[in-house]
Amino acid sequence: MGESMVDFYELLGVRPNATLEEIKSAYRQRALKYHPDRNPGDKAAEEEFKRVSEAYQVLSDPEKRQIYDLYGPEGLSSFDVGGFGGFEDIFSRFGDIFEDFFGFGRPRGRATRAQSGADLRQPVTLSLEEVLKGVEKEITVERRVLCQRCEGQGLEPGTSAQACSTCGGRGQVTQSRGTLRVFTTCPVCRGAGSFIPHPCEACGGNGATKEERQMQVRIPPGVDTGTRLRLRGEGEAGRYGGPPGDLYIEVQVTPHPFLSRRGRDLLYRTELSFVEAALGWEVIVPTLNGDAPLAIPRGTQSGEVFSLHGEGLPDLKSRKRGDLLVEVSLKTPTDLTAHQEELLKEFLNSEFREQSLE
Repeated sequence: MGESMVDFYELLGVRPNATLEEIKSAYRQRALKYHPDRNPGDKAAEEEFKRVSEAYQVLSDPEKRQIYDLYGPEGLSSFDVGGFGGFEDIFSRFGDIFEDFFGFGRPRGRATRAQSGADLRQPVTLSLEEVLKGVEKEITVERRVLCQRCEGQGLEPGTSAQACSTCGGRGQVTQSRGTLRVFTTCPVCRGAGSFIPHPCEACGGNGATKEERQMQVRIPPGVDTGTRLRLRGEGEAGRYGGPPGDLYIEVQVTPHPFLSRRGRDLLYRTELSFVEAALGWEVIVPTLNGDAPLAIPRGTQSGEVFSLHGEGLPDLKSRKRGDLLVEVSLKTPTDLTAHQEELLKEFLNSEFREQSLE
């Protein structure tokens, strides 16, 4: 992250609910204003150019933007945000944006520069019992892997790529528009800077092939729906020597037939008759470790909650377990027999008599 704590929306001059197109448009205006070709030698303009590029880097990415909206800049600590090595770094990341918006930028060099592989996402479904103890799951991941025949180069072994004669291998052609240099994608090699006369027979020149891989993934105790586990380097292969992407395991916890989740606590609802509640009763509570007895004291009211300590779920970080909460509701009978009605009337009359004696 950059040193500045200025609000990214304020930096680009957009509202917090701005659309992606509005964010792109705002970045276009500011990047054009502070572009190094328009401000040669101006250090302040250079820093502002980096700052607005950092803001665009976050707000144009839905995942980073959501985390920024929830937690601010501190929430982005696990992402590669900012830290641009220089203008060439910015142009290489947002080259297409510059071309689309302005028709100019910096020469991006050959398209065969190292490119990171794509990240992958894999859903995994767990039961509450699996959440309690953690579990190993076997998953099948389809991904692009480095072609073994050409080692990712896309070339048939023994052959080589040839430089594009139109752009001289740069991938872009240059024009002048006033004081600005204009770089556009080479129309012949389409930005590659070269062409492959003999593509690899195994991958068709892509440098990668499709693979289905079965993996054993350890899911720790305490995860919840929405938890994402990152497996570094298990995504798709990079290109031209770039690193592989990551694999994200996305957890979905299925509902339990008797228990509902409240963070690390569990909730169980049980019904008692008013007689059981008045006299006290023992109920059997289905916990994740098996059935457990719970003594309900006499005089319990509807809505009261009792706790089985340590029978909840573990915290993902501390592993400390929550409680199992038992909420009592009273059930009013609707099909009394004549004898039961007489008993209840007698009970009601006895209450009146006792109240009159007080």
